[in-house]
Amino acid sequence: MNSPIEPTVVIVPGLRDHVADHWQTLLADTLDKVAIVPPLERDGLSLAARVAALEAVLAEIDGPVVLVAHSAGVMITVHWAQQSDRPVRGALLATPPDFETPLPPGYPTAEELAANGWTPIPRRQLPFPSIVAASSTDPLATTRRVAGMAEVWGSRLVDLGDVGHLNPAAGYGPWPRAKELLDDLLDLTGELAR
Repeated sequence: MNSPIEPTVVIVPGLRDHVADHWQTLLADTLDKVAIVPPLERDGLSLAARVAALEAVLAEIDGPVVLVAHSAGVMITVHWAQQSDRPVRGALLATPPDFETPLPPGYPTAEELAANGWTPIPRRQLPFPSIVAASSTDPLATTRRVAGMAEVWGSRLVDLGDVGHLNPAAGYGPWPRAKELLDDLLDLTGELAR
C-alpha cells in the first residue's frame, strides 16, 4: 500500500506581508514542505495582483497543497478559489477580516478596498475542505460575521476565544494551535481521500 504524498503547505500572508515574529512565519520555519506567497513590489492593495501571486506560487508546486491563510490572506484565498480549478487538499483560514464593514483607523477604507477588488466577499462554498479559525475579540470582524463566512464557505468553524486579530500586536508570535489545526485539517482531508 502506498502512503499518501505529503502536501506542500502554502502560506498566504495578509496585507502586512511577512513579519518575522508572526505565527505564519514561525510555522513555516517548522515545516519540511512549505512555500510562502512573496510580498508584492507594487500594487500592494490590488486583490488581482495578490491572487496572481498566489497562483504563481501554486503553479510551481507539483503534488498536493494545503493553504494556510491569515487575515487578508483568507480573502485572497477565497477569491482565488472562485476562479481556479487547481486542486487543493484543504485550507486553514485564520481570522478573516470583514472588508464589507468599516475597519479601524490605520487600515484601508471601504472605498479603497472596493476600488481594489476586495468586495464583495465571495459567498460560495469552497471546493475544498477548510477550517475557519475565529477570534471572539477580533477588531477586524465580529464573531457573527465570521461565522456567516464559514457557513457559506462550507468551513468548519473553530472558536479561538480572545485572541484579537491573531497577530504579533495581539501577542501571537508563536501560535502552537496552528500546527494542531493544520494536523486536524490533514487528518480530515486524508479521510476524505480514502
